[in-house]
Amino acid sequence: MGWATQYIARLHEGETVQFRPRGNSMSGKIDSGQLCTVEPVDPTTLCVGDIVLCKVKGTEYLHLIKAIQGQRFQIGNNRGRINGWITAHSIYGRCVSVES
Repeated sequence: MGWATQYIARLHEGETVQFRPRGNSMSGKIDSGQLCTVEPVDPTTLCVGDIVLCKVKGTEYLHLIKAIQGQRFQIGNNRGRINGWITAHSIYGRCVSVES
């Protein structure tokens, strides 16, 4: 169970969720403690640059889509780190707003 497990469960039910993630890996796009709104998403609508709630190698992230290759999505933070490649099955929602 990770920090986002409860939000992922609600997204699976079709709900929109809000939370305040902590950390600096997304600085410049999301500052630590800002209120993020995440909605369920149709993976076919995802684009490079979208911020998604996802799981990479068992770890939950609110990170960027850095690249798309067919049915695979490369996930990374806003500081140059790449987390890895995942399929749409591991993407739970897209961040639609960030507020203070």
